[in-house]
Amino acid sequence: MIAIPTLEHLDLTPLSIEGIDATQAMKHLCIFTTIDETPYAIFRPEHTAQALGFLAKIDTPLSLAYLDDHSYERLYHRALEIKTESELENVPTNQESESDEEIDLTSFLKNSSDILTSEESAPIIKFVNALFYQAVKKGASDIHIESLEFNGEVRFRVDGVMARHALIDKNIAPLIISRIKIISNLDISEKRIPQDGRTQITIAGKSLDIRVSILPSYYGERVVMRILMQSNSIPTLEGLGFESTMTAKFRELLRFSHGMILVTGPTGSGKSTTMHSFLQTIASPDKNIMTAEDPVEYNAENITQVQVNTKVGLTFASALRSMLRQDPDVIMVGEIRDAETAQIAIQAALTGHLLISTLHTNTATAAITRLLDIGVDKFLISTTLRGVLAQRLVRRLCEHCKVEDAISEEYATAYHLPQGAQIYKPKGCAKCNYTGYAGRIAVGELFIMNDRIKLLIKDEASDVEIRAAMREMGMVTLEESIKRLLLEHRTSLEEAIRVGIKEH
Repeated sequence: MIAIPTLEHLDLTPLSIEGIDATQAMKHLCIFTTIDETPYAIFRPEHTAQALGFLAKIDTPLSLAYLDDHSYERLYHRALEIKTESELENVPTNQESESDEEIDLTSFLKNSSDILTSEESAPIIKFVNALFYQAVKKGASDIHIESLEFNGEVRFRVDGVMARHALIDKNIAPLIISRIKIISNLDISEKRIPQDGRTQITIAGKSLDIRVSILPSYYGERVVMRILMQSNSIPTLEGLGFESTMTAKFRELLRFSHGMILVTGPTGSGKSTTMHSFLQTIASPDKNIMTAEDPVEYNAENITQVQVNTKVGLTFASALRSMLRQDPDVIMVGEIRDAETAQIAIQAALTGHLLISTLHTNTATAAITRLLDIGVDKFLISTTLRGVLAQRLVRRLCEHCKVEDAISEEYATAYHLPQGAQIYKPKGCAKCNYTGYAGRIAVGELFIMNDRIKLLIKDEASDVEIRAAMREMGMVTLEESIKRLLLEHRTSLEEAIRVGIKEH
């Protein structure tokens, strides 16, 4: 009887041994690693017979050990990732045309399977699996697959910016799209109308929801897949990245039991993430929290989420009206788009509910003008509005490759920047996928309602007057926040201009 020790609490890295097929070893649930420079074969007690049967066929002397569940899972998933990366090198991006019938549909992965453990050999299946894996690894929020005139193109949106990932043969683009339709429960024979669906994939033990949108275009169908986040990936207020003074003000606003809090900014500025962070901050068993979203961006376990569907008459307004009959404490409305939604939201905030929503305005103070334009009475605005956050996401320079830059006299004058100030610009390296940027920083301006602003609203003051008053009271503007990031060498002049500093 072989005495095999059980090792615990180890953070190990898979080992590749020349002459031994690691894929075959993993099929027998055996993984190679080194511990104190000694090569080991690692497996679980329940797989001992299978692993020893495989090891008996190889000549390389190896020490044997069991691992505790957590350590083994971590090592196993790392081995899967290495295996997948090696397979990516052999993924075809150009091949002869083949019909849909040549792909056995029963071989497609089920929604619940782990894409890294798939042993399917069909090139299309491997390509799509690799696509999801690479997107998650690069931190992409969206995957775009487009049919062009002479080929197909795959692009990822990383840190809010699109980048090409692969060019594919025009003949295999429809096969990839058919594969995506199957796992999203969509009609593969329908290519004339838009289709929307969802699927779920599991990568290295982590489950991800994918929202799929398919649109017929001139040269063929176009697919956009949004990778949705789980509730455990919603950042805390501190994790959003705003300055600590602003985070403290968020907490003060969220202590109110009624009133309205608005988050403004363009598409892709992080509004949904911020609102869900607000909800997770105030979520507790004694609160009934409900949301109406279009679409549901985060799958949050401790709140009730309603997906707006205008095709069946479920609009923001109708969802909000129904929610008020569900005894809510906190309501989040994805967006105030029209007078009806605005009126119901205001009434909800007035009658003892805390309401959080978004508006499409560029600045925090412009939210007041926007509500007035929609038709909300100025008295109701000053009574219910607690605060407005206008935010942007600024790409962070990669710390490994950023290089020093200089502001020209012309730019310094145009953008009110210090003459001769030291700034940095992107270069690009392997660490940041040669983009020059790694991650994003949230910046914002926070406007909090007070008596002075209530008087200005009553006197029908313009946005310019309200903004001037708020600046006198210490509000830091978006532009000032972005300039600070530039001068602190955390972003570039090019990015600062893209996001929102203006010429004067």
